[in-house]
Amino acid sequence: MDGESVRTDHGTLDDLLNLLEVDPDALREAEFEQTQSILDTLAGKTIRSASIEDKRIIVETTDGNRYFFYGFMGGGG
Repeated sequence: MDGESVRTDHGTLDDLLNLLEVDPDALREAEFEQTQSILDTLAGKTIRSASIEDKRIIVETTDGNRYFFYGFMGGGG
């Protein structure tokens, strides 16, 4: 192979390995931004119920929509 990248149906092996190198802080920040965006859409709506589970929070509005929040539960360093 002499320095050549192994090609797969989804890109090079190097491309796939780079996907494994996720920055946890960047992931948390992206999740926070997504959560804030969803919360912004809830302005003016009435919450029917909310529940906290081990891995997510579920919010249901009186119009029947359910919103699921993940990724920020648990202890921080």
